[in-house]
Amino acid sequence: MIVKSYHIEKNLNKFLKYNLFLLYGENEGLKKDIKRNLQTEIKNKNGSLETFSFYESEIIANDKNFYNSVYSDSLFSNKKIVIIKSASDKIISQLSDVVEKCPENLFLVIFSEILEKQSKLRNLFETNNKILCIPCYLDNERSLEGIAKNALRKEGIVLSQECINLLIEQSNGDRNNLKNEVEKIKYFALNNKKIEINEIRSLTNFSGDYKTDSLVNDCLCGDILRYKKTLSELYTNTINQIFLLRILSNKIQRLLSMKEKENDYNNLDNLLSANKPPIFWKERPLVKKQLNIWGLDDLKKTNNEISYIETLCKKNPHISKIIFFKFISSICKRANSFS
Repeated sequence: MIVKSYHIEKNLNKFLKYNLFLLYGENEGLKKDIKRNLQTEIKNKNGSLETFSFYESEIIANDKNFYNSVYSDSLFSNKKIVIIKSASDKIISQLSDVVEKCPENLFLVIFSEILEKQSKLRNLFETNNKILCIPCYLDNERSLEGIAKNALRKEGIVLSQECINLLIEQSNGDRNNLKNEVEKIKYFALNNKKIEINEIRSLTNFSGDYKTDSLVNDCLCGDILRYKKTLSELYTNTINQIFLLRILSNKIQRLLSMKEKENDYNNLDNLLSANKPPIFWKERPLVKKQLNIWGLDDLKKTNNEISYIETLCKKNPHISKIIFFKFISSICKRANSFS
């Protein structure tokens, strides 16, 4: 049976009558939250909980240990939870057996990546009303805002909407990153529950990896105005040119891989959805724009240039910053002329 993740988060107790859960999708933070909350609720109801954990590869190599954990009586508690990580259709026979027999003292939580509609594992959980299939899609800005506000409210901390927007932007769409930033604020606010925007900027890594990633994306999009703004903020700081070149190289490689598969899909949206590893929702419009701007030959040429520039920077460390920014600025101008 399919259940939306926000129903689980809102009222988990309602679903404890079920004991088999499939959590699939790209939102690792959400899956971890559901598992953690499930463990807490089971402990609260039963006093104790025995936990076993397996990777799919371990079950394939030796499924006897898995079956023993599932079907044997718990020595230390009334309930036990068995967690399977990185599950796929490869263990569908073992999971079908558990679904059929389903011991009463067992909670089985299965973690999977994105599962296609034709997945046997996904179909098993979607079509059986006695077990739960929970798609875990990426958080959007609204859900991240709710997470931030709820966490801050519990601590009695007051932040302006501008501060909250900054935290969401800094989290780069990852609820785990967001929680880490809120945790910093919690300790900072022990003696002052009202924090200003400048204090938030100093507490978070606002000029770190997020800005370097933005610089590269703006460059590949040919967005000269945004590129110059971010460039002015980074240029005066100590930066690692090789690290930035690696970010650029990774993004070019991703575009190359997608460009080579472009003819296999009806449109770019389908191509983006099928990409693995999945593209974060906030970056999708940027990647789509980059795919429209860059041709396959131009991407290959730029990819070859990166290796040369990296060597040049290493041989000339005293002017490496100038070499790097001259190169990346030329890419931005090139992308702008393509668009």
